[in-house]
Amino acid sequence: MDTENTLAPDIPFNFAAHLISVNIGRLDKLAYRDDQKDLSYGDLADATKRMAAGLVSSGMRREERVLILMHDNSDWPVAFLGALYAGVVPVAVNTLLTASDYQFILKDCRAKVIIVSEPLLSVLTTAIDNENLDVTTIVVSGSADFLPDKAVEFDAFLMNSDPMESAAETHPDEPGFWLYSSGSTGQPKGTVHSHANLYWTAELYGKGVLRLTESDICFSAAKLFFAYGLGNALSFPLSVGASVVLMPERPTPGAVFTRWMKDQPTVFFGAPTGYAGMLASADLPSKNDVSLRLASSAGEPLPAGIGRKFTETFGAEVIDGIGSTEMLHIYLSNQPGNVHYGTTGVPVPGYEIELRNEDGSQTEDGEIGELYVKGPSAALMYWNNREKTRSTFQGDWMKSGDKYIRNSNGTYTYSGRTDDMLKVSGVYVSPFEVESTLVQHSAVLETAVIGHIDADGLTKTKAFVVLKEGASADAKELKDFVKDKIAPYKYPRFIEFVDALPKTATGKIQRFKLREQDRST
Repeated sequence: MDTENTLAPDIPFNFAAHLISVNIGRLDKLAYRDDQKDLSYGDLADATKRMAAGLVSSGMRREERVLILMHDNSDWPVAFLGALYAGVVPVAVNTLLTASDYQFILKDCRAKVIIVSEPLLSVLTTAIDNENLDVTTIVVSGSADFLPDKAVEFDAFLMNSDPMESAAETHPDEPGFWLYSSGSTGQPKGTVHSHANLYWTAELYGKGVLRLTESDICFSAAKLFFAYGLGNALSFPLSVGASVVLMPERPTPGAVFTRWMKDQPTVFFGAPTGYAGMLASADLPSKNDVSLRLASSAGEPLPAGIGRKFTETFGAEVIDGIGSTEMLHIYLSNQPGNVHYGTTGVPVPGYEIELRNEDGSQTEDGEIGELYVKGPSAALMYWNNREKTRSTFQGDWMKSGDKYIRNSNGTYTYSGRTDDMLKVSGVYVSPFEVESTLVQHSAVLETAVIGHIDADGLTKTKAFVVLKEGASADAKELKDFVKDKIAPYKYPRFIEFVDALPKTATGKIQRFKLREQDRST
């Protein structure tokens, strides 16, 4: 596919309008199913246009930001696509963050309108009440007993506006939406993507690798606010007229199995931690009870044993791949019919991969190198972060921060991160942030956090803790302390108490020695 000329930068392109256009002949076909209702393609188009009109009527102008803080249900794609249709920039954020995290994001993106799920309204209002933020409208999805000042119910917001018939004349390279990515200090970075980036990931991975068709039913355990989930449950299926099952709660094995049995999805998207939990569950359904033809895995490397066991159980391959918020979706992946478990496969057609040494030269097969990727879905920049933008986006290439080995058969094998960032259950966790929280405990003198490989071959956070002389604390107390201070998913799953931490002559903690110690025990 010609990735240079398919979308001419001087010709208007609006991704929401594009999806409405390609599905004009499927108005009665199911687009979304959640726990509350079904949404046809016709309903989706109408609601998208009403959302766009509502945002404009509320005073929003082109390129201004609207925050989307929502659980996965059929209102989420309406909010996202409605903003795109209006030329407004949706900012999709993690639903698991704290009020202080949302304060930072709201200040950073300067969103004037917020669309929020009712169960998240409390943490949002805490964030707003503690700061002088220029929020004019809060649109609440779900039934609320009490609406705060400036708030309106989602359905009323839609019905109070006539559909906007003509989409904003945005362009392929125009900022379309933001996703927030964690930084090395734990401070989120606004990653700015264009309208065209959604198109390219759908074309190159959704159609090219997954080979999705309108007969597929997609179900993603990864939520829509993730770059991975956004492709799985929005841009990919809607680009081919497929149907999508959405689930608001955590993707526990039981919750996933319920949807597998009830809705019979044909393509499932998960992460290695989830696959391990499902395969270990006593309630695992049989092959004859489900309709899976393919499964996708991303977020962290898939252990070979988990992939093989899933295929043996269900007869469906798990195509493991790696993507990033910066590239929007997967650019290196196993392919259906050509799966090499234990590797991350080969470059997705349309992307180029280079492994480089520290001097910038390319590595030989079998040598560890830093992964650089080039492709049409790269983000435009990090908002308000020129230094990090220049470091990550180097000309046509994006510096991934991952270490890989290229094998003689052309596949690639993961070898770790170039910094100390950890990826746990598909989400980056900053060791610095966890360490900074732990040392706030009155009994903790110092600590260091590393990635610990558990029995399933998955990465979990582990903290080595030195207590103050005469002080006492147990592991549960420290875990609960961290959960109470920062986003709960960041807490250390393992804690080991030690007398001292290994350090250099200048006092820097030698985490590599802790990793070696951890591997040897």
